[in-house]
Amino acid sequence: MPFTVAIVGRPNVGKSTLFNRLVGKKLAIVDDTPGVTRDRREGTGRIGDLDFKVIDTAGLEEAFDDSLEARMREQTELALDEADMTLFMIDARAGVTPLDEHFADWLRERNKDVVLLANKCEGNKADNGIYEAYGLGLGDPYPFSAEHGVGMSNVYDALQPAYDKWCEDNAELLEEEKLLAQVQTRTIITEDGEEIEEQDFSKSPLQVAIVGRPNVGKSTLINQLLGTERLLTGPEAGITRDSIALDYEVDGRKIKLIDTAGMRRRTKVNEKVETLSAADSRRAIRFAQIVCLVLDSNVMLEKQDLVIAKETIDEGRALVIVCNKWDDVKNRKEVLQKLSDRMETSMPQVRGIPVITLSAKTGKGTDRLFPAIFDLYESWNARVPTGQLNRWLEQMTEMHPPPLSSGRRLRLRYMTQAKTRPPTFVIFANKPGDLPGSYLRYLSNSIREDFDIQGVPIRVMLRKGDNPYEHKKKKR
Repeated sequence: MPFTVAIVGRPNVGKSTLFNRLVGKKLAIVDDTPGVTRDRREGTGRIGDLDFKVIDTAGLEEAFDDSLEARMREQTELALDEADMTLFMIDARAGVTPLDEHFADWLRERNKDVVLLANKCEGNKADNGIYEAYGLGLGDPYPFSAEHGVGMSNVYDALQPAYDKWCEDNAELLEEEKLLAQVQTRTIITEDGEEIEEQDFSKSPLQVAIVGRPNVGKSTLINQLLGTERLLTGPEAGITRDSIALDYEVDGRKIKLIDTAGMRRRTKVNEKVETLSAADSRRAIRFAQIVCLVLDSNVMLEKQDLVIAKETIDEGRALVIVCNKWDDVKNRKEVLQKLSDRMETSMPQVRGIPVITLSAKTGKGTDRLFPAIFDLYESWNARVPTGQLNRWLEQMTEMHPPPLSSGRRLRLRYMTQAKTRPPTFVIFANKPGDLPGSYLRYLSNSIREDFDIQGVPIRVMLRKGDNPYEHKKKKR
């Protein structure tokens, strides 16, 4: 576990803005609306020569019932328990509020290592707030501006003493982490004897994004897999806003589970925060390797589900259909048949997509999810030798020759696999622009069947082959 820093404070004091600045990316959604952040979000922070884990938390509110605000506060408490240092932020321009005073007392009672940060200090208007901050009894406030980056050296000064002490106490652990962090490569020898260096992904975490419409049980599924209430859940639709990446392990294989916000149809989205959440979910799909599309078994494959599935396939990601709330379904055989028919009609370009039925609430059926994911990942990484591909291409063109173009025969000269993830093949032809799309689909479907590459997108591209007599024509 690296040196861990939790950022806490009342709503809208700039916690997510500081989080984004520390991680160097706009990972957390930032908006002027209070209470945008709900789940605690983790990232790798860096300031100067300090590397650490940073946790963004929801705005502290005095709620102790069963409300969403109370559940958010509980998540913040868990972040504090995990952290080696707590950064307590106030808005220096607004001054110290009664809520700031309340939570300063609360932090003192928890006996945590706390640093007081006075945000929004990019002008003279913050002076009074800085003076008031001394009265919180948390030591000298460190003035800075998270949005403009002014005074970040003060944040460095606040972190360095505790960081250095932690490094001294964990010197052996840090040395092991450096060895594990080295990028592993492997040499692949092709059939032609060519050596190709590529990254060895077997030691990298498998990125699995959990996506779907609002309130289908995405966060509940991840909590069930983790065995803990790590993510906020409840009857309210749209609780999740940020995409949250969480570490997981199955049979020694490292997994990065990514919880995403529910994606509604674009025409129904009219709030800025929901627009940002949907964009964050789409970014998670782009950077994932496996995408689990969670469906409500009572309402299978609505139009929005198909939109999400199409986006996943267009990005070249491997797709798993997860039918949640399966324990509520009565006529299961009929429902599965309808789902199969809908997939055959709406997603013919990807055949063999695995369908997993489960209940995220009870955990029944969840043991089938990762075996299906691992099998699909193997297909997504499938590589076919060049010689085998060209023998196959010769057989295909003999059985079903390409159609004529302007009375001349189209020749498919050579075929090779350009890359994996997803499997991508290149065919060199004399007139690639004249080959009909139907023939290309015939080849794609045959590749899938003959080489057993099921459930993942397959890309077949055409290139113009070299004409050995081209230079003679130019001389004439």
